[in-house]
Amino acid sequence: MKSGYKIEWTDNALSELKQTYQYLEENWTEKELRNLSNAIEKTLKLISCNPNLYPLSDKKDVRRAIVKKLNTLYYRVREDERIEILSFFSNRKSPDKRKL
Repeated sequence: MKSGYKIEWTDNALSELKQTYQYLEENWTEKELRNLSNAIEKTLKLISCNPNLYPLSDKKDVRRAIVKKLNTLYYRVREDERIEILSFFSNRKSPDKRKL
């Protein structure tokens, strides 16, 4: 049985994820950090098994998965069975600041 697509994070997405965690560490509790981590893992598993599950964004070939109401994961499906995570965007920011 097929195990799913391989997930790869871009430098931009990792940087945004790091910024989000730093913000949460300073302003929220350990419980919120765990909840976010669990939500990210769950979303990545769903994407890996069914990459077309989430809708296309306003950018061509880029899909958008809402991880929690304050965070959205943008990704692209590659033909070689890879998922490229392009952005881990904080929905509190202006959409103009998205780097896809």
